[in-house]
Amino acid sequence: MKPDTIRKVAIVGYNRIPFARANTAYSNVGNKEMMTAALNGLIDKYELKGKLLGEVAGGAVIKHTYDNNLIRECVMQTSLDPATPACDLQQACDTGIESAIYIANKIALGQIESGIAGGVDSISDMPIAVSEKLRKILLDARKAKSLGEKIKLFLKLRPKDLSPLVPKNEESQTGLSMGGHTEITAKHYKISREDQDQFALKSHLNMAKAYDEGFFDDMITPFNGLEKDNNLRKDSTIEKLAKLNPAFDKVNGTLTAGNSTPLTDGASCILLASEEWAKEQGLPILAYISFAEIAAIEYVKNQQNLLLAPLFAASRMLEKAGLNLQDFDYYEIHEAFAAQVLATLKIWESPELSESIGLKKALGAIDRNKLNVKGSSLAAAHPFAATGGRIIGVMAKLLNEKGSGKGFISICAAGGQGVTMIIEK
Repeated sequence: MKPDTIRKVAIVGYNRIPFARANTAYSNVGNKEMMTAALNGLIDKYELKGKLLGEVAGGAVIKHTYDNNLIRECVMQTSLDPATPACDLQQACDTGIESAIYIANKIALGQIESGIAGGVDSISDMPIAVSEKLRKILLDARKAKSLGEKIKLFLKLRPKDLSPLVPKNEESQTGLSMGGHTEITAKHYKISREDQDQFALKSHLNMAKAYDEGFFDDMITPFNGLEKDNNLRKDSTIEKLAKLNPAFDKVNGTLTAGNSTPLTDGASCILLASEEWAKEQGLPILAYISFAEIAAIEYVKNQQNLLLAPLFAASRMLEKAGLNLQDFDYYEIHEAFAAQVLATLKIWESPELSESIGLKKALGAIDRNKLNVKGSSLAAAHPFAATGGRIIGVMAKLLNEKGSGKGFISICAAGGQGVTMIIEK
């Protein structure tokens, strides 16, 4: 295969385990168990037992030191040919979709014929560190030649040195949490509490309807006693959402636990391949990945920007594809927060706001009836690295069921980054 020959990349399969709010159904399992379960479900569904794949790529945002070489370790616990290579990637909430781009590029260039992309995160099994002083004393104690030397070292410790260090849910550049930044976004773009709650309610109602209709029946492998996403609230109402207190700005905030995604555990994966490989294996071609773009944005001085990088990724991607934002049958925009999605839509619709943020032009309004039609992150919840696989799987199934069309995907991430993708049938 010549390196300048670009092949079509087919989405052949999808699988995930149900997503669970942190410290609930998966409180006693970690990244390795969850990712392996998602992979095993995919392998069983598409009869991949014993198969040698080109590569498996994925990762986790929250990892223990013993999660080193995580994806390869997971592959070794499945029934795939153990000669299947694997690698870890990490790009905050973009991890799952960036892993798909990595595998897709290798297929497009003829380097591999097939591969799996995925992601996993366990907040319940979050690593806890020790203080820097205790860490240094522990290391020095390992080198001490006598018990007396070790005792001298440990006598230097004070009670405060024994306090555990839990990872902070904040941007190191600003000291603000993602929710804190999005509160600023909501105020800056005048996104109302009512609109956020209505948007969140629709996500839950859409996902509840999709479950009732059986849309997710072939997409999810039960795990650890859970068969459905346990964040989904079928009985959610606008009245219930309106009663929730602000979660970040306790005085003047509009973001609540109802219109923001909770900390979550879960794993997902998708099977990608060349057309030739898929046909040889007798597997369906659900859709194709045709374009993808990643972008980043300055968010330290302009703190309202943290989750708005996909605006730039979308503009560049659509220009390369020769498409307008309105040329799609479905839109999947990751719902980290209702306010972040609503701000994105508002900027697209406004020439003034688009110009103010640095875009060449306003991309215009979309038909919101085509947006997140099966519910999204506000209902399913958001295990950081697993969201990309979930969204790609949903979009591929939507297009395959329709039989034709185009799908637009947008995922924002910590660190002021974001990815967009076009999927076609």
